[in-house]
Amino acid sequence: MVRIEAIKALALLMPLSTRVDPLIKELVASSLGKSSNVSVETAGLVAIQTATLEALAVVLRHGGKKVKLPESIPSSLEAGKELVVHEDDGIRESAAKVIGYACELLGANEANEVIQEFVVDKMPTLSSSSSEVKHGIACICRRVLTTSIGEEIDSKIYDSISSIIQILMKDDKSMVREAAFVAIGAVLGCSDDAKSSLSRLEKSIAKGMDSKEEIEVQKAVAKGLCITATKQPGLFRTQEGLFLTNNALKLAMSGAQRVQFSYNDFLWLALDVGNGESGLDEYLNLAHFDQAKTMKAIYSKVLVKIKSVDDSD
Repeated sequence: MVRIEAIKALALLMPLSTRVDPLIKELVASSLGKSSNVSVETAGLVAIQTATLEALAVVLRHGGKKVKLPESIPSSLEAGKELVVHEDDGIRESAAKVIGYACELLGANEANEVIQEFVVDKMPTLSSSSSEVKHGIACICRRVLTTSIGEEIDSKIYDSISSIIQILMKDDKSMVREAAFVAIGAVLGCSDDAKSSLSRLEKSIAKGMDSKEEIEVQKAVAKGLCITATKQPGLFRTQEGLFLTNNALKLAMSGAQRVQFSYNDFLWLALDVGNGESGLDEYLNLAHFDQAKTMKAIYSKVLVKIKSVDDSD
């Protein structure tokens, strides 16, 4: 536990560090279980690997541009690629973060190659793939598309990603659906015609918001919508975005408490609450009376009290 917490603290100190390459080398080795300080028999190795990958992701995000050795970022990417197929879902999710930030640093060509290998090439065998593989695919898509490199993904590869994620949104396993509903938010966020894409996808997304769906899946939809709202500012204050904004409003008012919190975050981003009431006014100009009344209430009682929302977790 001490080692895990120390790794997390190290990641938080990254913005102040000037010796990035040795740190990356140690984190890569630890994440793969090859560090001199870690043996594969160590109890809790999975937790250590997960924490180390999380630390590596933070290092790449905040300090990746400081690297001096040409192998530092590629070695991080290789570690992520090796561990994104791990049997543990937490390791897969953390490895996907590493892949996303490494691809952002290495450029669009590398990102396209990774998506081609780990996502598009899996499409012919997707129906027979394990839940772990499907989950890893969705995690990679989310993490690569969420970064700034997402908008530079090849258009044909992007279309394949969209098709695959829509299939995974219907998967029998909730773990896969959770990851896919988050990923579809990143897909929408990278669309060059977001309004048209939203109109095409809104009913599929709304299925994940159904009260009969598992709570974690409902929360995943909110997380995905937060990504979209961040990457496509103003989208949910348009006629095309009204359907999902209103669905989110229902869950923010009547869902389980954990679900309410998730959709409060989305509404805060969708209405751009941090920059005043203009976003609310835009919504009110589109909404029907009952929905407008409800939104005013949640805005004044809840949304204005939220200081900020971080959708990068």
